[in-house]
Amino acid sequence: MLINQSFITDIKSIISDAKEKAIRAVDHQRTLMYWHIGKCIFEEEQEGKERADYGTYLIKYLSEKIQPEFGSGFSVRQLERYRQFYRLFPIASALRTQLSWTQYKLLLSVDNEDARAYYIAETVKNNWTSRQLERQVYSNLYERLLMSNDKESVLAVANEEKLPSDAREIIKDPILLEFLGMKREASYYERDLEGAIITHLQDFLLELGNGFSFVARQQRIHIEGDEFYVDLVCYNRLLQCFVIIEIKTKKLTHGDLGQLQMYVNYYDRVVKVPHENATIGILLCASKNDGVVRFTLPEGQKQIVASQYELYLPTEKQLLDEVNKELESFEEKEREATLNT
Repeated sequence: MLINQSFITDIKSIISDAKEKAIRAVDHQRTLMYWHIGKCIFEEEQEGKERADYGTYLIKYLSEKIQPEFGSGFSVRQLERYRQFYRLFPIASALRTQLSWTQYKLLLSVDNEDARAYYIAETVKNNWTSRQLERQVYSNLYERLLMSNDKESVLAVANEEKLPSDAREIIKDPILLEFLGMKREASYYERDLEGAIITHLQDFLLELGNGFSFVARQQRIHIEGDEFYVDLVCYNRLLQCFVIIEIKTKKLTHGDLGQLQMYVNYYDRVVKVPHENATIGILLCASKNDGVVRFTLPEGQKQIVASQYELYLPTEKQLLDEVNKELESFEEKEREATLNT
């Protein structure tokens, strides 16, 4: 007797889905338990706030009473974490069932309230794992996006209150490739970097941003008898366009920008269909001169983006310093424009 294999597949899917929902439900109850414990600790502290070091004494005393019975999850350090959890997320009904306790623990290390809101929205929208959220937090994704966008735009796109209308709303500068495991002191050929990206393609697409999918590597194109090879071709479903990526392991030149512009023009005129938006080109380079980029490309163009790649994670201070530089540069241009009018 033959049995339809889709029947077996459906049953397996039902079992897997049920297990996943059960795990999420248990984890959410654990998260709520920690929240309520944090709330009790905080409220008890407020009762004794006039007594010096009462909070420290309270947590230590509580840990001594419950840890022997309930285990290491109720150490002094963990109880302090539960109190912090309640203080950062004071409304229980606002806790997201899509986030695990492990992910909430990661968010406790994010001091900026807007950054926390961004990471929560992105985790829910993209179904990030704990590892993926950890990488995005430690790579200061929010601060990197602020280098080319305003805070309101970043949060609006994350919360799906608006669709990105400009490549710069989702493409970062710098792009961090620390997951490739390549030493920054060493010199690499472009094919080496490209090969490493293909090996770690899932991480690379995550770093590129929302909505990216891989299309081709070393895509051959013919232009009146001449052959050219595009390093990487992706597609972005949010922007509804092809994304051409050229890799340069040396400092960007105006010739590199011209080459990328040719590839973008080719895709716009030959490959894309009428309902798709204009192709975007990303020049991924080891270093760049923003002045060369500005004066090589037409003023106001939005199709070509030059993004420097880094092979290691910068500190939050380094990124904030860069954000402040961008703000100062923008304000200076605004002042000059005001004086000229």
